Amino acid sequence: MHYIWQHKLWLQSEMKTVDGRRVEVIDPGLHNNDAGPDFFNAKLCIGGRTWCGNVEIHVKASDWYRHGHQNDRAYDSVILHVVGSDDMRVKRSDGHEIAQLVMSCAPDFSVRYDEMVNSDRLPPCAGEIAALPRLYVTDWLASLAYERLYQKVEHIQQALVRLDGNWNETLYVTLARALGFGINSDAMERLAYSTPLHYLLKHRDSSETVEGALFGQAGFLDNPGDNSYYVGRMQQEYAFMCAKFGLKRPLALPWRMARMRPNNFPHRRIATLAAMVCRGFAIASEIFRVDSADDARRLFEFDLTGYWSRRYNFSSENAPSVRALSRESVSTLIINVVAPMLYAYGLAYDDSEMRDRAVTILQSLKAESNSIVKMFTDIGIDCPDAFSSQALIQLRRNYCEPRKCLFCRIGHRILAAKAKA
Repeated sequence: MHYIWQHKLWLQSEMKTVDGRRVEVIDPGLHNNDAGPDFFNAKLCIGGRTWCGNVEIHVKASDWYRHGHQNDRAYDSVILHVVGSDDMRVKRSDGHEIAQLVMSCAPDFSVRYDEMVNSDRLPPCAGEIAALPRLYVTDWLASLAYERLYQKVEHIQQALVRLDGNWNETLYVTLARALGFGINSDAMERLAYSTPLHYLLKHRDSSETVEGALFGQAGFLDNPGDNSYYVGRMQQEYAFMCAKFGLKRPLALPWRMARMRPNNFPHRRIATLAAMVCRGFAIASEIFRVDSADDARRLFEFDLTGYWSRRYNFSSENAPSVRALSRESVSTLIINVVAPMLYAYGLAYDDSEMRDRAVTILQSLKAESNSIVKMFTDIGIDCPDAFSSQALIQLRRNYCEPRKCLFCRIGHRILAAKAKA
């Protein structure tokens, strides 16, 4: 009943008080989850007269007395008592009768709601979503795609504040986080914060120094499992960088490597970040000039050289390719670094063209291939590009998994159709 009142899902023809006065809801009020009336600050027109106050909802009218509201001054501001069963009239503590309305809803609506929200399947609406108008679903997915993009932009903005407005350092931290590819993102971000870009760029002409600083800060030089000359040089350079810049290693970085493809080992990703620094971190000057997905792709297409050209970690020498990143990984970086950085920069400097460019790049990329996208395409939702696949990821992570069906436009639409008798 709270849900129906909050979202105005009743039949207007039935909105009359028990004594026949017409009720028009101008504002249903603010839903109250604490003590007191169920909805605060509602605005109603009852029998042609406007009222402002609170609304209380009960299954039976007699619940008013069963709950002791007749003796509670907090309920004197109630202007309408909404009930499922009119078994008696109710009064305030001062003896004045309160307008009462019987709100009908489908008898089994509660069951239908529970079946959807508490369903074991994902998404809970899988059996009903295909019947919704395609335009309605498409409009919601567009909103979700922007919602996900804004979340990434907000993370960039927070980093920018932490780094005193330095866009190069912010890009470096954002890139490091993205190179964690989800599973090691937090560890990579903490590594970047602890090893500032401007320290590394002072020694970009020495791969041993840059790699030594990053691998040392990551904790991978303590027992590398390789006693080669190059690893020894990295250890020496790390000690030098610590002494020169006062580097402090982050405590207990949560590196994860179990059940992971070798190409995704954090060693390979750190080596990629180091290689970009040694190349002068040119991405910092080039990223805001990117006009297309192809331009963005060229920022990340390069080979690893030297020690890491054929290694996944310190103990393996069988990496099949010298390419730093696969084509799929580059697409992920465009989604998680290029587009959000362009959008964040466009917001900061009120550049709508740059913001539009960020969205256009996402719409020109092929949709991501993962279990979430497959789950939704299997039930009939189209996913033509990365902008759409980002929307589906947002839908799954922020609405389906936490069962926020009431906050999802699709869930709300389906439940609204079930609410009326």
